[in-house]
Formats: sequence, structure tokens, C-alpha cells
Amino acid sequence: MALVKHGSKEDVPNAVSGFLTNFDEHNPIRNTRRLQFHFGQDGVLSAIIAPNNKLHLDFSAEINHENPRQFGWQIELNAQNLSLQPSPSTFFVKTLYLISVNRLSSEAVSSMVSKFQLLENLKIIACNGLESLSIDSDTKLFDLTIFDCPQLKSLHIKSYKLRTLLYRGQFPWFWPEFHFNLRNAMLDSRQGPGYSSFKASEFDRVLLTIKNSEILTLCKWTFEALICPSLSSFQSDFQFYRLKDLWWIDNYSKGLYNSDVLISFLKLCPSLERLFLTIDHNSYAMPSAASCSKQVGRYTKLQHLKVVKLEGFANQEDEILFAERLQDVVAVEPLILIASDGICFRNLTKVPSHESHQPDKTSPLLQEKYFYKFVQVKHINELCPKHAHMSL
Repeated sequence: MALVKHGSKEDVPNAVSGFLTNFDEHNPIRNTRRLQFHFGQDGVLSAIIAPNNKLHLDFSAEINHENPRQFGWQIELNAQNLSLQPSPSTFFVKTLYLISVNRLSSEAVSSMVSKFQLLENLKIIACNGLESLSIDSDTKLFDLTIFDCPQLKSLHIKSYKLRTLLYRGQFPWFWPEFHFNLRNAMLDSRQGPGYSSFKASEFDRVLLTIKNSEILTLCKWTFEALICPSLSSFQSDFQFYRLKDLWWIDNYSKGLYNSDVLISFLKLCPSLERLFLTIDHNSYAMPSAASCSKQVGRYTKLQHLKVVKLEGFANQEDEILFAERLQDVVAVEPLILIASDGICFRNLTKVPSHESHQPDKTSPLLQEKYFYKFVQVKHINELCPKHAHMSL
């Protein structure tokens, strides 16, 4: 049963602090994990303590948030005097979910968050009206997630230790003030840019932060509009040397699929082991296609690509054409899996022409005497687990 309290907007930090201080999972009298705090006229906060030092703060129960007022939000996670640290019996927050924070509650939340000195993982989700966000951290904030904030146009991150950045939504003007090497980066901006005037040079800092990622999600238009023009500003050949898992979100243009942009990007990924290609027919497409091949310097064919998983293609012909085009940049024969209905998968296998029972349809690569056939596959998760970002 939830603990229910009432107060003002200014009382929110103290209410949550008292809730955490009084929590003791080993004491039946003090192990209440839910708090419902009513403040102002319509404000409602649902606070939930979850295992592994997780705290959920959810403001989505508020009555009037269909037409939210826009607001800017600044979150500071800076080291304070040790005398301000909670007592040893206090529940220490290491993972914090901030859900549906709005203009009314943002200031109180900022005041509260600044006291979570052991915070390692911050998740900001579905904050309608949030127009600009600034996060300043010199503590050990390692992971940052920002999902589904539809009005966000400006994102400023000042952090030294960030290793994971997961972003989903229209791509904002993004300024990483200090250089930090991300190991895990998700830039799922299939909805397109969140502001009208952006310069490719403004993406240079972002490009450097994702350069050493081992896991990456990227949209086709982001590479075309932001990354590709930036490549010319680097004196040496730019590559994603450590990238192993790539989720590439692509689209059809005028009813056709063109893999040129993806092929250009793959030339920058010498260590790639797994490629996940999703065709989202609603994904944003650049008004005019840009040529990226000229910006890619020297490259060697991919030596480590083990698995390619495709989904969303309109027909088998396009799947086969992509498999053939992939041969231009690989030095191995990866396992190619194709989603049929989201549950079943087919294996696209290249076989010599004399083994094929297909009608005499010669491959576009006339010098190669082979055909492709589709084989139903079971136990897909054993062959190729989902990309880390696909279930978020």
C-alpha cells in the first residue's frame, strides 16, 4: 500500500527525502516502497523504490498535461561537502527515473536530484514541454537516457565520466561541453531534426564522443546530414575503430531502397561484428540525397562481421540486392537473418548455381555463379541475440 501525503510544490524534495530516509527493507514497519504525494492544485508525484538502489519519480498522473507549458531544465550533480551526505542508514539512489517532469515540478526535482551524490544512472522519460535540458555532473554519472521528450530542441551535457548515452526522439542541438568517450551510444532520431537550422560543424564534438563506441544506434539521415560533412574536417582518416554492434535505421526513398549511405558508413567500421538493419518506412528522409562516398578515406574490407539481421524490407528482391551489395565491403561470409513477421526468421544463404532448384535467374553479379535461397530458422536468440537498444 502506498504512503499518501499532501503538501506544496516546495515540499516535494523534503517529502521524497523523508520517504527514502525512513525506508528500511529489512524492517517490516519501514519497508514501504511507494509514496503518493499531492501538491498544488493538480500536482501528483508517484515515488517507487525498486530493487538495486533504483528510484522512480513519476509525475504522469497530473490532471492537466495535455497542453504542457514549455520550460528549460537544469540538473546539477556536483560534489558537495561531506557533511551534507545522508546518514549510513539512508537508501542510496544509484539509478533514478524521472518520468513526465513538467514546468511545475522541474525546479523541485532539480533541488532533490542534486543531493543524490552516488547517482550513476539517470533516465529522463516523456517530459512534455521540455524545450532545453542542461546536465552538469562532476560526480560518477556513467549512464544517461533521454527518451521521448517531443519538444526538446537543445541539449547540453557537461560531464567527464559519461560512458553510456541513450537518446530517442527528434535530434536536438547537442553540445557536449567536455570530451567524454562513450562506449554505448544510441541516437535514435528517426523522427528527424528537432530544430530547423543546424550546421554540420556543430556535430564535430558529438562525433568525437561516439567515435570509440562499441555499441551504436544511428539513423541514415544523421550520417548524411551531420557525420558525413564532418569527416572532411579531420586530418587523418576517421574510423569507428571499436564499433562491434551497429543498429542502423534506414528508409525507402520514393519507393526504392538505396544502400549507398550504409555501405559508406560500413567502410568506417573495421571491427564490426554484428549489423542490425531496420527499414522504418516512416523514418525521416533527407530532402535531397547527399553523396558520402567521397568523404570516406582508405578502408579495408570487414574481417570480423559475423551476423547481419534485416527487418522491414518491402520484398525479397531488395533483401537479395542488399546481400549482394554487402559483398563489396566484407571479406567474410556473415550469417544473414531476415525477420519475416517479427517472430520467424529466414536465413539468406548463398549457394552455387548447380545446387539451386530455382528458375534460371542470374544474379546481377554476373561474374559469380550463385543464387540465394531462404531457409526458415529456429532458436534465433541463440544464433543472434537482439541488439542491446532494440528492447528499450
